[in-house]
Amino acid sequence: MDDDVISIHSSHDSVPDELDRRAILEPVVKRVVDALGGYEGGAYRMGDEVSGCLRDLKKLWRKDDTDDERTVARIFWETRVLPNDLVPILLATAGKGLVEDKRAIACADLMTAMTWPIDMAEELQELDEELDKRTDYTQLTFSHLNYKAALLTPGVMQALFGIMLPPISKPAKERKERDGQIVNLILHLIRNTVFIKDLPANMHLSADQAEYSSLQTRLVKALSETHTLDLLLTIAANTSNDPLFNASNTLVLEIFYLLFRGVNPHLLAVDQVKQPAQNLHRLLAAEDKQKKGLARNAPSRHSRFGTTIAVQLKPSKKPVTPDADLEVPNTHGHGSGSRPLVLHRQAAITQESGSVLDIAKRSKARKSNKVDELAREDNLSVEAKIVLQGFASELVDSTFNPFLRSLLKDIKSERPKIKEKDHLRLLYVTKWFLEFFLTSRSNEKAVEQRKWNLGLVAEVTDRGWIIWVLKRMRQAMDEKPKMWNELQAGIECLTQLLLLIDIMSSSVISDPHLNEAAAVLQQQLIYNGEVLDLALESLRSYKEGTQSLTYLNASVHLAYALLRMLERWGNENSGAVYVRKKKSNKRKKATGQGPADEDGVPDVENEPDGDSEEEVIHETMFTFDAFEMKFANSDITKTLLTYLSRYRDFDSPELMKRAVNLIHRQVVKAKAEGLYFNVSTLNLFKTILDDQKSLPKDQAYKDLVKLVNFILHKFFKALEEEPFLAVEAFFPKNRGHWKQYSSWEPETKGRHERDPVDDTKFPPEVQVKKGYSWSEQIGIAIAALVEDGKAELVEWVKDILVLVIRQRDKIVEETDQKRQSEESDLEDDAKKTLIPSAAAISQFLDYLIPYISDEHAEAATKNPRVKLMFRLSNFTIHEEDGDELQWIVPAAIIPSDLRSSLNVIDQFLRNPIDLDGKKASQLLTKTQTRRRRKRRSPSNSGNELVDDDEPTRKRREKKKKEEKQYKSAQFIEDSDAEYGDMEAFLEKEKTLREKAASAAAQSGKVTTMRATGTKKRRRKGKDGEARRGGRVGGSRLAGESSADDNSSDSDDDILGAMRRSHSPSPTQEPPPQPNARPRPRPVPKRSARQGRSGDAVDEDDPGMDTVTVRRAGKGRLVLSEDDEL
Repeated sequence: MDDDVISIHSSHDSVPDELDRRAILEPVVKRVVDALGGYEGGAYRMGDEVSGCLRDLKKLWRKDDTDDERTVARIFWETRVLPNDLVPILLATAGKGLVEDKRAIACADLMTAMTWPIDMAEELQELDEELDKRTDYTQLTFSHLNYKAALLTPGVMQALFGIMLPPISKPAKERKERDGQIVNLILHLIRNTVFIKDLPANMHLSADQAEYSSLQTRLVKALSETHTLDLLLTIAANTSNDPLFNASNTLVLEIFYLLFRGVNPHLLAVDQVKQPAQNLHRLLAAEDKQKKGLARNAPSRHSRFGTTIAVQLKPSKKPVTPDADLEVPNTHGHGSGSRPLVLHRQAAITQESGSVLDIAKRSKARKSNKVDELAREDNLSVEAKIVLQGFASELVDSTFNPFLRSLLKDIKSERPKIKEKDHLRLLYVTKWFLEFFLTSRSNEKAVEQRKWNLGLVAEVTDRGWIIWVLKRMRQAMDEKPKMWNELQAGIECLTQLLLLIDIMSSSVISDPHLNEAAAVLQQQLIYNGEVLDLALESLRSYKEGTQSLTYLNASVHLAYALLRMLERWGNENSGAVYVRKKKSNKRKKATGQGPADEDGVPDVENEPDGDSEEEVIHETMFTFDAFEMKFANSDITKTLLTYLSRYRDFDSPELMKRAVNLIHRQVVKAKAEGLYFNVSTLNLFKTILDDQKSLPKDQAYKDLVKLVNFILHKFFKALEEEPFLAVEAFFPKNRGHWKQYSSWEPETKGRHERDPVDDTKFPPEVQVKKGYSWSEQIGIAIAALVEDGKAELVEWVKDILVLVIRQRDKIVEETDQKRQSEESDLEDDAKKTLIPSAAAISQFLDYLIPYISDEHAEAATKNPRVKLMFRLSNFTIHEEDGDELQWIVPAAIIPSDLRSSLNVIDQFLRNPIDLDGKKASQLLTKTQTRRRRKRRSPSNSGNELVDDDEPTRKRREKKKKEEKQYKSAQFIEDSDAEYGDMEAFLEKEKTLREKAASAAAQSGKVTTMRATGTKKRRRKGKDGEARRGGRVGGSRLAGESSADDNSSDSDDDILGAMRRSHSPSPTQEPPPQPNARPRPRPVPKRSARQGRSGDAVDEDDPGMDTVTVRRAGKGRLVLSEDDEL
């Protein structure tokens, strides 16, 4: 019995809960609605408890917060409470001036709740598959459309505008929290009304349905007539920094987004009065084009007789002849060699039979492409477009910059009012107004007095704004799943920014400040590198069906604008340009701490936290050719072909121009025509050539046909060279497979070789070919100068040598007076071979070669043969940063070496070198190692400069040596066992010292430490600290004059020696006759330090044996004057 009771009770539980909920709420709602009031005698009369009824309705509305079926909303729609009760109550209160009436505010509150947008995607995701099978949202969306029509009743928008005025008119200090809530409520109601989408225009609908397709037009006109649009501009500008307006800027941003997303800015910027006529011409042209296409393929008048065509497959294959004894019942069966097909279409006469057969095939259903997920097409009248045009012009003129500034400030401050969708709306609104501004500016006729000044949109060129845009684009790209809508808005916004910078840098702009600002922006965008990566990545990541067609157009437009800007910028700015690459250190990733890897734009305004991951920034050299090679990618080619396949839908020649330009860069500039050697691509090209006659006559389409023919010519040429390409055409050309079929050639430099940054300021230097001695090289250099008619330059080199020799000989004579007195009995030539003491050498100065004339300065800087003479004479370059090279005679060269160079030059001037009939210029070659400027290494961060010519072998050897020393130190033991008896060891050392002292006393040489020090100083280099006066690095050079120099006594002697050096005097003693061809004896090179070291004769040691040795020049040792040639 109990079981029967349970079973009966369980049957009642099967009644759906939805019926019970509706049965409970519907009578309550209807009674409350009836108590609101009603019409009497054609006028609405409110009930006695209308305020309480409005509050009850709001409580009942909140019941839907936990109801997926929205039962109360459906009941409200069935009772028609909004058009029949709420609107009349609002008109009876606020419509008659009672703008602060609580009943009017309550009605506005209920209207806002009932028109709140429904997120269909989110609602459908929350539905249960079993419990919510019968849920239908079409009724709710249709109810919103009726609510929008009710709110457009005359007087309603004016009443809502009147409700906002009292809170706004109050001073900021007198406002209460309720005042801000009222303004926020009315703005939300306006937002909800603009959000509701109209029905698409359809001439077959009824009159009532046709009214619902023009509600947006009526709304725009109502907002303009009630001055609501002016109020929105005031809130957006917020010139008084009102906190009430600042709190509503995001809501105003959403209203702007909803108002303008249904209008194309390019079409809104033109004259709207002429727009209907232009639309009519456009539709007529499209109709005419369609008729021509049909007429071209239409059957002729003879088609009424019918057409029958037999198509034979494999006609070259002979049929198999059956044996006479065998019966073949069906000779036309599948076993025959040729099977005919019968076609009953006249098009088979002129077209390929395969295409006619494809007509009868069942086409595979393809996923339709989304046109645009951000914008929509509103059916606005001309009057509504004129209103929006004026509103957009006023917004750009007075509101754009402060509005963007306030929103970006709130975003950076991370205010709670900023939602995730506000970023998308801000990007789209900025893009829309930038495109509207640029189009309006291009349509201006008066160039001298422009209304659209570039300063009206100056906020988008701010560094903080560009950083934020790139950051949002990178976040949208790195998000999983990717936020394609926000990325599309960022791409379009960045494209308009590049177009704005292009205008700023154009020659039309006469303001130098704008040109300079454009150059700085271009430099920063290129150096940052983020724009370059995003442009390529947006094209590579496109997949048909995943993103919208507008995303495809935006990606192609960005790549087109960016490549044009880079090409123009590269032509104007030649030289090395560096791009920063930022990589994050992965130390935090192992521990699970720190933020995720973010390759966003470096923002120096935000200081990183102490525990955040370290960022390493590398710099790599940027060249436009290298970036264009990155553009040669198979994924990018696939995207461009997808874009080109829609050529019939292009409504502007500019779209075709972008496609042709980008494909041309891949095929011609990057020499990557192999990317297009695919069957599907060739089929597309065949379709384009078939439609060649029906294409528009614009230049872009003519260039397309030429480019297609060029690619086909390259394909068939490659097919002749490589027949296997016919098979490869069925496979994708990714991973560099296209290179073997293209005209692209790899670079010839090694894998680790870098391109040197050559110093183009000075011409390349020359050197004598190998196989000639030092003196012969001087002879060849002299002969080369004489051939060029520059013998006076050789005399100039002689004058320099004579002058320096005289100066340094005088220093030696004054310093080594004691030594000269002891050796006074020596001959003059023997005195010349004496090596000066260290004290005399320390007083030598680096002689700065003066340029008496411009010819000398130009020769020392740009004449490679004069510079060869200088180098062979051991002259060095002191400074090369200026426009002229500064040469010096180093202080390390002693007079005997200089005299040797002078003697060799004199000898070859008297007796020129025998070159066996060759010219001296034929024996000279350019040096292979050019002087290079130091540049930044891509592997080092910061501003550290690294010389590209630094050998890595020495660094590796030094590292191995240090490692070897470190490992050897592990086995060193600190022990005294190896010394044995310490006392015996010390006694032995004492005996050795006594023997050495006695031997030194007998020979007169001191081998132990002196009791007192000497005045000699050891010099550590030619730039040592002991240098004085005019030495390099000191206060002056030897070539400069000084008041303290006591050289007046020797001026006549020096000048006389210079005059005598040009031609030998007959009274002079003739020098020894040299041989016909000098054959000096080369010896190993010695360093400059050896030439001026302390090995000179010590005048304080009379017992020391001396040998007179004279250095004649580099690599030669001369013992006597007869041997020097």
